[in-house]
Amino acid sequence: MQAPLPKQYLLLLGRPVILHTLERLCTHPRVRGVMVGIADQDRHWQALIPMLANLPKFLGKYPGGETRAHTVLNGLMALSKHAKSDDWVLVHDAVRPCVRHEDIDQLISIVTGGQSKKPPSPFKGGEAEKEKGPVDLFPAERAHTILVRPGREQGGGEGVVGGLLAFPVSDTVKRVDNEGRVVETVRREGLWRAATPQMFRIGALVSALESALKQGSEITDEASAIEATGGHPHVVACHADNIKVTLPEDLGLAELYLKQHQGKA
Repeated sequence: MQAPLPKQYLLLLGRPVILHTLERLCTHPRVRGVMVGIADQDRHWQALIPMLANLPKFLGKYPGGETRAHTVLNGLMALSKHAKSDDWVLVHDAVRPCVRHEDIDQLISIVTGGQSKKPPSPFKGGEAEKEKGPVDLFPAERAHTILVRPGREQGGGEGVVGGLLAFPVSDTVKRVDNEGRVVETVRREGLWRAATPQMFRIGALVSALESALKQGSEITDEASAIEATGGHPHVVACHADNIKVTLPEDLGLAELYLKQHQGKA
């Protein structure tokens, strides 16, 4: 996105995108604390500090890194001052301001409740089942990665190492060569587009990220780091409005979704 400001600071309904995201996470009743990764050279964050006064769950910032993996790892180290290695953490993109509380609830319930044998199904509206009780969760974000610590909740289900929100692939997918010519049509059965939050044990994610960085592996999300260690994160379907603001037109769509969430559209 070509814009005078980094995308996380673009105005959405009159306020920076990242502020909407932080508020969405900090107001979740099952979240105990939130931290955000900020690059050392970031000159825009300082102006947001006065706006964070009404977010008591916000624990502060931590230094961003060269890559997503470095940034998240920095956040996990900072979070260790507030949580234990076997606590859960949520890693969330700062530019996904429309994530629904009910989708976060569904992710927590499936990961900690061990509903690993239940096949994921796309949401078509309506309320997701909400589980009572706090879970120790923290969210994290890239140059603005948000780490969230949920309330403390016992364990995960059998075979469940963690999970992530995702969208089922509904479009026809083509694989092309270097000349732009179609090589094949990829079967979309079982294909999902990964989103955030992504939820794992703090210690397990630290080990996975450190191992991936040591081996020089390309890590595009936290789930891929866990997968590299032999883990199989659980996919949890989320609503289509959990969009990532990456293109100019995404701001208009995010505005529409936020108004709908507020019952104004």
